[in-house]
Amino acid sequence: MRLSDTIEQFIKELMTQEEPEVELRRNELAEYFSCAPSQINYVLATRFTPDNGYIIESRRGGGGYIRIVRIVRSSGQRLQWMIRERIGTALTGVEALRLIGQLTQEGIITRDEADIMRAAVSDQALGVPMPENVKDALRARTMKAMLTAVAGKNRQNDAVPPPSNPL
Repeated sequence: MRLSDTIEQFIKELMTQEEPEVELRRNELAEYFSCAPSQINYVLATRFTPDNGYIIESRRGGGGYIRIVRIVRSSGQRLQWMIRERIGTALTGVEALRLIGQLTQEGIITRDEADIMRAAVSDQALGVPMPENVKDALRARTMKAMLTAVAGKNRQNDAVPPPSNPL
């Protein structure tokens, strides 16, 4: 496991469902992992972004801190935000895979749904000769359609009471 992955996992483990925020000191974290503070900055800048569901607040100086806050939204709100704001008109393959990974990690989609989504937006599925920008536009439309279907399924599951046990 790479150091960035280890740092990310460590920070996520500090956060719990009950406590969706954590306050850290960059230098102490760098000392704990025996790395440069810039490595901590890299992890924060790439792994704890609003797209990934986090907000970072920081205060510099001797008593400075970093506060990482997980944005808590219902799965329906998260999907609607992604469909309207996050995806846009074009989505690269890497961005699509990252988005699918986040949805799986958050429990919004199942692993089976993630596998199907990855296949649908893969370079193999979009393997016909066309410009890359057209593939990215098609990938965005495909992701929006799949997320809309998932949102509809989730809405139905929330509205339908579980079957009663005949015993």
